[in-house]
Amino acid sequence: MKIHFLGGVRTVTGTCFLLETGETRLLVDCGMVQGADDDVSNREPFAFRPSEIEYLFLTHAHIDHSGLVPKLVREGFRGKIVTTAATADLVEPMLYDSAHIQQADAELLTKKALRAGKAPVLPLYTVEDVTAILPLFSRVPYGKLFHAGKGVKYRFLDAGHILGSGSLEMWFQDGPEEKKILFSGDIGKKGSPIIRDPSTETGADYVVMESTYGNRLHKEMPETVEELTEAIKVTFKRGGNVIIPAFAIGRTQDILYVLNRLVREKRLYNIHVYVDSPLAEKATMTYLAHPECFDDEAKMLLKAGTLEDSIKLHFTHTVQESMDLNKIRSNAIIIAGGGMCEGGRVRHHLKHNLWRPECSVIFAGFQAKGTLGRKIVDGARIVHIFGEEIAVRAKIWTLGGFSAHADQKGLLDWLSALENRPEIFVVHGEEETAIAFSELVKERYGFTTHVPSRGEAFDL
Repeated sequence: MKIHFLGGVRTVTGTCFLLETGETRLLVDCGMVQGADDDVSNREPFAFRPSEIEYLFLTHAHIDHSGLVPKLVREGFRGKIVTTAATADLVEPMLYDSAHIQQADAELLTKKALRAGKAPVLPLYTVEDVTAILPLFSRVPYGKLFHAGKGVKYRFLDAGHILGSGSLEMWFQDGPEEKKILFSGDIGKKGSPIIRDPSTETGADYVVMESTYGNRLHKEMPETVEELTEAIKVTFKRGGNVIIPAFAIGRTQDILYVLNRLVREKRLYNIHVYVDSPLAEKATMTYLAHPECFDDEAKMLLKAGTLEDSIKLHFTHTVQESMDLNKIRSNAIIIAGGGMCEGGRVRHHLKHNLWRPECSVIFAGFQAKGTLGRKIVDGARIVHIFGEEIAVRAKIWTLGGFSAHADQKGLLDWLSALENRPEIFVVHGEEETAIAFSELVKERYGFTTHVPSRGEAFDL
């Protein structure tokens, strides 16, 4: 078997791996690039013929792992899309949301292009392209072994990252022998709200290993919750709003869960939380529809009542409702997409609140290089939003404990369960992080490690 590393290497977005045997071609993830030059990267031709791919395996629903699936199908893929039921249910609204954004952006750019005498701009994909992928999904449970034919078997394990996320085990024939490759997917941290801790595997010949936080340690969740509570109390006392850029899938549900618990425990009172993301509302409903993925604490809370029983929860449904939030001057918690501030409604709320010193912005997730979120976290004094200079005067909080990714210790613990000495390919981390984590794994466990570059291929 040969593996081609086509995306998600020496960076944290655009994950895509191609596997080739003598008889079949398989794809693991087909993610969208986010950050600087993302549109150019996402419009590049695939490095393979989509019509020749027999299986696409999705490790989870986040757009950096699934965002180019409609483009893949539009360009000829007709195989099976294999993933867990919860991931399939999350991918559908997420990609419809993405398609609406693609079409709206293309319409706006086309107007500008035509005024300049240039050709119209086509969307990366459309709502119709998303509809075309839905019949191709094959939903599989965790832990059950399946045969793909042509000497390939596979199984998903719970990765504990977001609802439905999986690590993918795959067996293939190498002459008379059978070899196993393990794709970590994005590994969650232990003790995350709502979902179960990540499962571990005891052996593999090859491991494709994420390294998003391979160079740092997270704060513990109790400390993070204390900091969240303080941020809200301090901001409300100053007469400001709390803006939380959050991924619609995963982070939003975790934050709602914790806020709900804080009110139940009488640590916060009568708080109004506005979720300004139609996708986040759909994702929250999907979470509630999949209690089989919950840990024991979340199952007990679900039986006790819904989120609306405690926090004053408001979902916005129209553009006007979203705009009306900007009239609120104080005591509002606004959770809005997107998580890295590159798109979504959060940019509007930053425009109206970031320059106000009485407000706070809470970052509860990874901010990739080149994104607006990363610039703010790194201490920019002025940022550009919708072509306007906006001063950064709000207090900026970074809560690492909410991360859906395992930190360095969590990643090493996950690897330590492997009883043999596999060959490790370190992916899904910024270049310096991936290289440092690769060296640490080599030093700690004596494994052979690689940090692939984009387009690089290895014979297994």
